[in-house]
Amino acid sequence: MPGDPAREYAAKEHALSFRDVTKTYVRSHLGRTSRFRGIEHLDLDLRPGEIFGLLGLNGSGKTTTIKLALGLLAPTSGSVSIFGHPAGSRSALALMGYLPELPYFYPYLTPREILTFYGRLSGMPHKELEAKTSRSLEKTGIERHTDRRMSDFSKGMLQRVGMAQALLHEPRLLLLDEPVSGLDPLAVAEFRALFSRLNQEGTSLLLSSHSISEVERLCHRAGILVEGRLVKIFEQKDWSKEPGLLETLFVDMIRQNGAE
Repeated sequence: MPGDPAREYAAKEHALSFRDVTKTYVRSHLGRTSRFRGIEHLDLDLRPGEIFGLLGLNGSGKTTTIKLALGLLAPTSGSVSIFGHPAGSRSALALMGYLPELPYFYPYLTPREILTFYGRLSGMPHKELEAKTSRSLEKTGIERHTDRRMSDFSKGMLQRVGMAQALLHEPRLLLLDEPVSGLDPLAVAEFRALFSRLNQEGTSLLLSSHSISEVERLCHRAGILVEGRLVKIFEQKDWSKEPGLLETLFVDMIRQNGAE
């Protein structure tokens, strides 16, 4: 019997692809217009089944890159696609999940109510939603807390709910923006294990982070953004020779490319 058409199609395409993408922001203040570039001539392919780390200083273009992938921003020039579908299209969004650095949920709802709410917004059938909600809560380790209100949760627990929401529709690509920022060491270890497990199941991940050690532990490749330009992509073999080598490579690239 043939497999799922979406999965078969996805296997033939890059999980995420940027083709010569430039994003220019235009701001007006007191009659004066200023322009600056969020990213410039970005070419990047995320391979199906890999974890790709995106590193850069503040203002380097990491958030712009993620927003373009989500379709929240339109490129000034170039194109962005998800498994061959235009970024922001319904078909692209159906294949991806997103965890922001600071997810926000209505504080009076429970995790199960949150997932039910978003699942219904997405048009998921009732029986499918019930089953996937239970699986998502179990995967993220919050099945024992499904009746607690969000106002009672710590940052780590809020991140787990955010992750459960991102996984609800079983996406093939996950975009993670500083997913372990501010978490305690135990929560960081548990999230790392979850990311590895998802990847082993075939999920592709784009990890934007300031935590170079996490990128070093998790990623197959890492790209370095400097002032909106992708200046270098390193393979895991480039840094696996010794602990901390990726940080050295990152600092060297920042200095070579004149970032302040």
